[in-house]
Amino acid sequence: MKSFGKYFIFLGSLFTNRETFKTYVRLTFDECILIGIDSIFLVSLVSLFIGAVTTVQTAYNLISPLIPNFVISQVVREMTVLELAPTIMAIVFSGKVGSSIAGGLGTMRITEQIDALEVMGINSSSYLVLPKIIATIFMYPLLVICAGVLSLYGGYLAGTLANIISPTDYIYGIRYEFNPYTIQFALIKSFVFAFLISSISSYKGFYTRGGALEVGIASTKAVTNSVIAVLLADYLLAQLLL
Repeated sequence: MKSFGKYFIFLGSLFTNRETFKTYVRLTFDECILIGIDSIFLVSLVSLFIGAVTTVQTAYNLISPLIPNFVISQVVREMTVLELAPTIMAIVFSGKVGSSIAGGLGTMRITEQIDALEVMGINSSSYLVLPKIIATIFMYPLLVICAGVLSLYGGYLAGTLANIISPTDYIYGIRYEFNPYTIQFALIKSFVFAFLISSISSYKGFYTRGGALEVGIASTKAVTNSVIAVLLADYLLAQLLL
């Protein structure tokens, strides 16, 4: 409970003694490049293979003359939009970006760079952390959209090249009884996951104490706690919104 309360106090400190708006705009754009643009390759690669594997495994489990082939792509669509794109990508994202955020802030803490900012009268938590959270909230939903599209495309390639499903059936299955609310639900989850990953990782890195070993421990705890928070939030949002 002590850490839980300290986390909320940390979040509150982000909005006190803030810098100028132009400063946050510049810092946020820099973080968008580090957090979003540099993650596109990994997200794209994982998404393509997730879509391909989901299609192959779905086809393997739906072998029946009573089940039409387009059901394969329909199942892939629902799994991708509701769970695989926002949640699996959040776990990958926390491993790449979350550990980077915690490690960077932890290194600044043990090398006394954060202390130097505070001596100059700058709110170090707001100056360093708030742009990271804002950039993550902006960029992660875009990565989820990219992941969803590429996952469906990966399923299309795997299904058609392996003669599992025809291109016409695959496209028909994706369009069949499509509910637009699933897209909204996936985006809501992506905003929540982005906030949890960025804030928890920043919190763990900001309060690092010790040396290089403790920075590694803080990065590991940041990833672990972020993944747990994402999974809990995933369950709660499914209960509340579906």
